[in-house]
This record gives sequence, structure tokens and C-alpha cells, in this order.
Amino acid sequence: MPWYSYLLAPFALIFRIITGIRNLLFDLKILKSYRSQIPTLIVGNLSVGGTGKTPMVEFLIRNLQADFQIASLSRGYGRKTKGFLQANQESSPSDIGDEPLQIYRNFHRKIKVFVGEDRVAALDKISRISSETELVILDDAFQHRRLNGDFYCLLTPYSFPFSDDFLLPMGRLRESRSEAKRADLVIVTKCPENLKRSSKEGIQNQLRSYLRPEVSVLFSEIGYGDPYSLGEPIPFSGSVIPVSGLADDRSFVSYCKDRFEVLDVLSFPDHHEYTLADLEQFAGLVGKHHRQKPVLLTTEKDAVKLKSLANRGFLGEIPIFVLPIEAKFQSEDKQMLLSYILEKFKKK
Repeated sequence: MPWYSYLLAPFALIFRIITGIRNLLFDLKILKSYRSQIPTLIVGNLSVGGTGKTPMVEFLIRNLQADFQIASLSRGYGRKTKGFLQANQESSPSDIGDEPLQIYRNFHRKIKVFVGEDRVAALDKISRISSETELVILDDAFQHRRLNGDFYCLLTPYSFPFSDDFLLPMGRLRESRSEAKRADLVIVTKCPENLKRSSKEGIQNQLRSYLRPEVSVLFSEIGYGDPYSLGEPIPFSGSVIPVSGLADDRSFVSYCKDRFEVLDVLSFPDHHEYTLADLEQFAGLVGKHHRQKPVLLTTEKDAVKLKSLANRGFLGEIPIFVLPIEAKFQSEDKQMLLSYILEKFKKK
């Protein structure tokens, strides 16, 4: 953390008082929470962005869809619409947001995808229009205290766990570390491969001081699939220009450098909305490195926005490949995670 962050400590204290009072009012039931008729599994974090929520939601969908009729619900961050919407084949990133659209395109034959700022009202509508739904997985609703969820899965990144972080604006936390007590399970995400048991135990001990005694701490990694073409099938040259709009693109860029020849890197803010100026920059870099036959390599989240531009004819001959990203667990942690969830919701 940079030294000047400590100058923001008074503002972080004010933020702590405000969020602390709000959480206390909910804990004392002065502010009312509501429980959905449909069982709810909440995936969230204490910090702003970059913990791998979407890969984790997709992991849960992939591994639970045989046991439950699943729907996903998120706020739809970055969309230009408001209110409750269900994703369909005509949906665009501006309609429902890039992450819900990614989930819809990956799983629409298996689940229903919804967005809505007011999760309580949205869940009520889902219960009326999709009565067959047996489980709703909510993305980024840990701070949505009006909803009393059935199971809270709290994510924290290996590189900067919440136990080392501070409240906004001094750090990246949206509420105090002590609010981790609401979690039913904690997953440390984006871990390096083959993390030693001693390192895991050190992190577990560090986090457990903020958790209820019965709460387990599990570990996941980021896995990558084979790049595939966003447009017409073309050969993958291996010479890439990584392009991403992520809260933290370090893992993505590092993987590209390990596996491919990286010619340039283009990093944009999280949920970046690509413009014609960006496309001109893409074309310029492809022209600059034309001897190496470069391709742009992007994430699935960014690909849904770029595909919309491609469908409107803006990308021209710019070659774009997509690198799939998924959450991975060691077998013991995977079995433990799924058994916790199945036991909870089979009982309900």
C-alpha cells in the first residue's frame, strides 16, 4: 500500500462509522431483511472488484446444475438499463451488463439469467415467473443486507486477502473486516499452483480471527482454456496483444507472458466500454507488429462487448481470440465446497 494512503485514514474512519452503523441496524433488526421463497447462494467479497466472482459463479453453475434447477441474479453492473430483466438471445452488454451476458452465453441452455438492482424485488419476481427454479446464485450481493441469504460464500484474493486490507478510501474494503463473520464459507482465490500446505495454514490462521469458528477456508486457482477465435476460424499465431478491462489483470497478463509471445499489452478499467478510438488503437498495434501475425487476446467478459462491436461491423479484419478463464480447486477442496452446499440446500 503506498505511503500516502495513510493520509486517507480519517476518511476511512468516517466510512467505517457509516457502514458500521448500517450493519448494526440490520443486525439488531431495526432495518429489515427479507428471505426469498427460493433458496439463495450469495457469492461476494469485502473488497472492490478483482476477486474472481464470475469464474466462481460459473464453477458453481457447472457443478450444481445436475442437482438443482438454477438461476443467476446480479445487479448488472455497467448496463444502461434499470430494473428487473431476464437475459435472452437479443440481450447486449448495455442491456444487462457484460458478466451476466457472459454467463447467459455460456449456460443459457441450462439456467436462466436475471439482473436487478433490488435483489429482494427481483427474487420475488423470479419466484413468480420461474416457479421451477430451485436455487438462485447471486453475484456480488454480500453487502445487500436487505436480503437475508441462505448461504454466503466470501471470496478474497491470495495476493491481497481482506485481513491485510483497509477500508475505502485508504484501502479497497467496502466494509470492515469484522463483517466477514457473516460468511458461511471463505475461498481464497487466484492462488499460485501447488500452494504449499504451510502457506495455506498461514493464510487460514490469518483469516480465521475474523470468522465464526465453524467456517472453513478453501483455496482456488485460476485455470485457462485454449484460445478460440471470436470471429471466423483463423490460425492462432501465438503472437498476442492481451486486451482486457479487469479490476486486476495481473494473472491474465502473467499467463499470456508465460505461454505466448506478448508484443504489447492493453489494460483498461474494469467493465470498460470499448469505443471506436480503442478499435483504432487495436488496428494500429496489429499493423505495427504485422510481421509477427499478431492476434488480440482477450477475456470472455471483454469478448461479449467486442462481439457486439463485431456484429455491427466495427472490428473489420482485426483478429481477436478469447482465452477462457475458470476457477479450479484441488480435489479435496472441491469436494468440501460442493458437499457444504449440497448439504445446506438439500436440507432446505
